[in-house]
Amino acid sequence: MKIIDTVNKMQDFSNRARQEGRIVGFVPTMGYLHEGHLSLIRIAREKADIVVVSIYVNPTQFGPNEDLEKYPRDFQRDEALAGEEDVDVIFYPSDHEMYPRGFLTTVTVHGITEVLCGASRPHHFQGVTTICAKLFHAVLPHFAVFGQKDYQQYVVIKRIVEDLNFNLDVIMGPIVREPDGLAMSSRNTYLSSEERRDALAIQAALKKAETMVKQGERRTGPLIHEMTALLESGKSIRIDYVKIVDPDHLNDLELIQDKAVAALAVFAGKTRLIDNIILEP
Repeated sequence: MKIIDTVNKMQDFSNRARQEGRIVGFVPTMGYLHEGHLSLIRIAREKADIVVVSIYVNPTQFGPNEDLEKYPRDFQRDEALAGEEDVDVIFYPSDHEMYPRGFLTTVTVHGITEVLCGASRPHHFQGVTTICAKLFHAVLPHFAVFGQKDYQQYVVIKRIVEDLNFNLDVIMGPIVREPDGLAMSSRNTYLSSEERRDALAIQAALKKAETMVKQGERRTGPLIHEMTALLESGKSIRIDYVKIVDPDHLNDLELIQDKAVAALAVFAGKTRLIDNIILEP
């Protein structure tokens, strides 16, 4: 397994692989790998000859007073886990490599970045879209794999790939959950035992919406009401949003006529957690 830390070296490696007719698959991460990340790596491994995983905690997607400084990092652990999954390359750039002195350019997507998480984290998605564009140019993959847990991110990345004519496919991998149902996240390590227990209301709320839809409920008002009530049962839980949206454009829905996404974000104590479920009548 190679460790590559510059854009030029990464591009040289991928260009050689592509010239040899090899398929390059890419999994972008911020490190502190868990089973959710590893499941995405396995999807890439099934479809690609060369698997590249980036490990980079991107500062531009963190807002003021967010957890950039304390975001968990352990490169040696990540390197060992990636090796166990037969990753070919870890792209591990520095801040200076990704944002050199004098950097002035950003990538902005309108509309779909201003709802859900974008409403309470107004600069987050500009950081995500900019770093993903840069990573795509560095890694030059045939496809990239993103997790469903960050569903809005998946929709936004698909949009920049389509709008800016990137020559790659965007694949969504399913949510991987802890045994108790909590969606795997590097931020789960922040939770106290009480906060962790209260956070289980997230999965309960999503499952409640799924059950109600299966039983014939199509109005989103009653679904959101029941989800909200379950979330509010946790003493340490503070709701950011509970929404049911169109899966392609993230518009609020009043009635579910086709596939929809129930998405939510909450604070368990000081830790912000997101989750979602795809609803199909």
